[in-house]
Parts: sequence; C-alpha cells; structure tokens
Amino acid sequence: MSGSKSSDASIPLTSPPEHAEPLDLSVHGLPAAGAALGAEQRTRTGRWQMLAVLLVCAAPVIASYFTYYVVRPEGRRNFGELIQPQRPLPEMAARTLGGETVALTSLKGQWLLVSVAGGQCNAACEEHLYLQRQLREGLGREKERLDWVWLVDDAAEIPAALAPATAQARVLRVDAQALASWLQPAEGQRVEDHLYLVDPMGNWMLRMPAALDRSNAAKAKRDLDRLLRASSSWDQPGRPALQP
Repeated sequence: MSGSKSSDASIPLTSPPEHAEPLDLSVHGLPAAGAALGAEQRTRTGRWQMLAVLLVCAAPVIASYFTYYVVRPEGRRNFGELIQPQRPLPEMAARTLGGETVALTSLKGQWLLVSVAGGQCNAACEEHLYLQRQLREGLGREKERLDWVWLVDDAAEIPAALAPATAQARVLRVDAQALASWLQPAEGQRVEDHLYLVDPMGNWMLRMPAALDRSNAAKAKRDLDRLLRASSSWDQPGRPALQP
C-alpha cells in the first residue's frame, strides 16, 4: 500500500505552459460581413424608396400624356378624321409642271398638307389653296416641317393667275384613277372636297372635313400643332425642294 502511495506521489501534477493560449472558438469576420449585408440592404431599400418618390411625382405627367395621346376623352377630339390603318404613298409616277417625271414617294420626308383638284381650279380649289398656304404660314417657325401639295388630277391647263399663289406649293400632275387607290373621300363626298395630311414617313393619316373653310380653319391648325409637337423629337425639316 505504501508503495502504491509512493508511486502516486511521484507522479507530478503538470500545469499549462506559461505561454499557452486558450482555445479561441470565435468566428472571425462575421461582424464585418453582417455590416456589409446590412449596408447593402439599406442601399437597396433607399433606392426603392427614391424610385417610389419619383414615380409619385411623375404620375400626374404620365397620366396626362396617357390621357392626351391614348384615351383621348370626349372633350378633346381631333377636328380631322384619323385614318386607320394609315395608307402609305403609292409607288406611282407624277409629273411636275415642267414635264419632269418624279415618283410620288419622293414627297416623303416632310409633313404634307394635300389638296386635289383639276387644273382649271374652281372656287373651291382656290379656297383650299388659300387655306393650305395660311395654315402653313400659321405654324411660324415650324412651317419648314410642312409642305403644301396640290395634286392636279387631269391634263387641264393651270391658269397663269394662280402662279403667284402657288409659288411655294408643290404642284404635281397625277393619274386620277391611280390616286383614287390611295386617297379616298368621306362617304358622300368627292376626293377634291377634303384636305389630306400625310406624315413624314409617307403615310396618309388624317382627312380634314369637307366643311373646312376660313371660319373653322383654326381647328385644323390645332390638329397640325399637336401633330408637329408630338413628332418634334424625330421629325426634322430640310428636304430639298422639287424642281418645277
């Protein structure tokens, strides 16, 4: 027994080394990662909040444009009749007053305010030519974006007295039958009873009422103003003039 005790006493009780470090069970870097995730979340939330504020501020503008151009409430109608679907300029030949043959599609590139009448040009024809010129001049700085065109649908001689009045017009002779496949009047009217509006891409897209005269020409001008304003971002003036 004493041997046993002596043996136990001989076993030293060791203590941890002086420089030993305790076991570190902490996970390094988690606080920094958490902070980064929190900052990213706050940034994302802030962006959504900013977008929401911008949408709230812009909502009236978006709604007004949608209403103006898409819904078109009863109180705001076009004076002219919109053509649906739009009808592109046909591939047909025309002749200048000097006898040169040109393609009708060469008129593309500008807004066109078009009238149709025989060469003798009766009183209704003269009124239309007057209105075309006045409507164009009334556009002010925007007038260079619109040409006024007289399509003569017969071979009659044009009175010399009309030369000064049509000096700024594009006057072309066309075949009446071929023209009838493109421009068409309202029911019960004749093709020469209207003015027609063609967009710069060559699409006939609006027909003025047969009752257009000086008393209601301001309504036609409002249509022109709206269309030119709506197309100002993509339509530019400056197509070379046709040779007479």
